[in-house]
Amino acid sequence: MGIQGEQMSDTTASEKVDDEEIVIEVDEPGATVEDLPGVGPATAEKLRDAGFDDLLAIAVMSPSELGEQAELGEAVSAKIIAGAKKLANIGGFISGVALLEKRSQVMKLTSGTSAMDELLGGGFETQAIVEVYGEFGSGKTQIGHQLAVNTLLPVEQGGIGGEVFYIDTEDTFRPERITQMAEAVGMDPSEALERIHVARAYNSAHQILLVDEIQRMGKSVDVRLIIVDSLTSHFRAEYLGRGMLAARQQKLNRHLKDLKKLADINNAIVLVTNQVHSKPDAMWGDPTKPIGGHILAHASTFRLYLRKSKGGRRIARLVDSPNLPDGEAVFNVTTEGLRD
Repeated sequence: MGIQGEQMSDTTASEKVDDEEIVIEVDEPGATVEDLPGVGPATAEKLRDAGFDDLLAIAVMSPSELGEQAELGEAVSAKIIAGAKKLANIGGFISGVALLEKRSQVMKLTSGTSAMDELLGGGFETQAIVEVYGEFGSGKTQIGHQLAVNTLLPVEQGGIGGEVFYIDTEDTFRPERITQMAEAVGMDPSEALERIHVARAYNSAHQILLVDEIQRMGKSVDVRLIIVDSLTSHFRAEYLGRGMLAARQQKLNRHLKDLKKLADINNAIVLVTNQVHSKPDAMWGDPTKPIGGHILAHASTFRLYLRKSKGGRRIARLVDSPNLPDGEAVFNVTTEGLRD
């Protein structure tokens, strides 16, 4: 009864702020959600539970979106957003020197093969979304397993010394494979599996909720790699036909933005695998195209196209990168993992 009364009084206080003018003259860089006008303990808890710890994240929301996600009234949400705009550092502009310093925090994760590391300028880099696409059996899931193991290694061994979150949409994660790869790099398989957190996503809504769960767990766990294998399978199955294409792309776009936010906040790598389809009207070149269209193409920092070659070899082609030239790397998938 006491708790309910506290929540009711907090809601009432939030509603009353609708009739008051928010006057905040200066930025407060140390401000939190509790400092927002009309936000009491219960409302602050709702905001945090919905993933809104950062004032800037609140400031860029629309009242309807914030109200829906945090279970608040639209009028209350509008006042909270107005307060967040005053308190948050929205300027966003920094010097090139400051940006270069921020880039110095980027870490590189080895793939286990020198050819692929060289292709990627030293390895898979943090604060980025890496899309790996190709036909069935081209090695997408194998790369995911290998990076999961390598992430656990210390920095001096090419790892980034953190924990792994694996969202499995197609039931492709195999702990036995992790055991093989961990033993190959001299790691205790039990310890490796303990630090890889796996969840099976049963539909696109569940897949999106699991990203929110990673954000929540990231407050107490050193998140360094998030894998979604595969990113598009549920979206492709649930949104059929051109009539649902716009809704699918909007939902996928939001999902990708949430993943990129995780990568930036945790200085982590987001690896997404993607399915492909054949473009029969292609007159020349490879007719294989990734699912997801321009939304996924623009959201991915790096795009790797995998294809099979002779003798069990795989070829990884760097299709898109903000700072690296296109190129190819040849690698093998062995019992021990990815090798040159």
